[in-house]
Amino acid sequence: MNIRSNSMMAIACLALATLPAPAAADGDPAARSAKPKHAGAQHRSAPMTTAPQKPGSSGVRLQYRLDATPQVGRATPVVLQFDDVTEAEGATVRLSADRGLTLQGTSTLTLPPGKRTTATVVVVSEAEGLAYLNVFITQGGASSAISVPIQTGTATPAQKSTGEMKRTPGGDGIITMPVK
Repeated sequence: MNIRSNSMMAIACLALATLPAPAAADGDPAARSAKPKHAGAQHRSAPMTTAPQKPGSSGVRLQYRLDATPQVGRATPVVLQFDDVTEAEGATVRLSADRGLTLQGTSTLTLPPGKRTTATVVVVSEAEGLAYLNVFITQGGASSAISVPIQTGTATPAQKSTGEMKRTPGGDGIITMPVK
């Protein structure tokens, strides 16, 4: 190669390197960089969290997601999705909220057999911190209790000690707890 062809090669590489990445990629660059038109559209595509199932539970599978960031005094929609209802009578759901969280609307649901059921419930946080939306599912005499965490703000729950710190002869610290 001579000097002239090396210069041309360097100019060609430089020109390719300065192209925007979407223009060099295949497909439609506008679709990749487009933002959702509605603020809630991003939450609707958020993945669902599958609640763990314990042995001997109702057998109904629960998935959930929050459709907004919880804020004090503001409504937060919680999407609940139920699957695996096998009993002919269906299943029942009872909802309750921890102290510091208010449940708006109905607190009971009936789930038909063999169908996926999706319900949106609304909770309102009364203070910053962690509270739970409790979901009790009954099917065929078996029950499940699932707690959906609702974290409002950045405050973390503080553990209250009701005992006193004592030292063992070996120097280890222990907290003695009164019997209730």
